[in-house]
Amino acid sequence: MLSKEDVLKIAALSKLEFSESEIEKFRVDLNKIFEHMEELNGVDTTDVEPLFNVLDLKDKLREDKVRDAGIKKEILENSPNKDEEFIIVPKVVGENADN
Repeated sequence: MLSKEDVLKIAALSKLEFSESEIEKFRVDLNKIFEHMEELNGVDTTDVEPLFNVLDLKDKLREDKVRDAGIKKEILENSPNKDEEFIIVPKVVGENADN
């Protein structure tokens, strides 16, 4: 069973502060949780298959299709730094990113 000191240690690690009444309430609640976990640990699950998803659904995937949205010209018009085909951005990878 958890003691008051255990709850205070957990609170400190969690960077939480509790009043005296809250400490006692959490001590009781945490002890109930640990008792329930011990009960669950005692259940024999030897022949139980692992459950990966509660619903037996498969992802519905679609084929990727490349399409031209027809807005390249509008996008380039809004860019402050561009050439005829691309938006020009600063270099961010390399030894000297200032160039």
